[in-house]
Amino acid sequence: MSLVRRAQAADAAELVRLRETVITGGTGTWQKNALATLRRHLSDPAASLAAYVVDAPDESNRLAACAVGAIDQRLEGHACPTGQVGFVFNVTTDLGHRRRGYARACMQALLAWFQRRGITLVDLRCSPEAEPLYRSLGFVCLPDPAMRLALPADG
Repeated sequence: MSLVRRAQAADAAELVRLRETVITGGTGTWQKNALATLRRHLSDPAASLAAYVVDAPDESNRLAACAVGAIDQRLEGHACPTGQVGFVFNVTTDLGHRRRGYARACMQALLAWFQRRGITLVDLRCSPEAEPLYRSLGFVCLPDPAMRLALPADG
């Protein structure tokens, strides 16, 4: 019997709680929006977003760890002829459940989901502390630096 299971819509609030443990600063509407997004996507098995979780062994209705990912449609190219790329985000283990292999198990299940969906490229961003885990799963650092521009919201 596996520790990992695919998250359901009922897990959305716990997934948001775990996300709050890694997002520093800022409060507002993101939690409400994330909750709605997760509920919508997790209730549809064909959705382009999935989460894999480990239940906290000593706490009912709590999650110990999660890995959430989505499939993005990008323009096709030589490295990705379908244009579909997996993106991993929100890999989190609750503080009291770390160093038990839960994040690895969730990641392995998420990577298997990507593979079943025909995804051949998976991207992520990670902290220096998490880099050994991702390297052990086959991820490599890219030479291209990431950049971001925050545009002001309309209105």
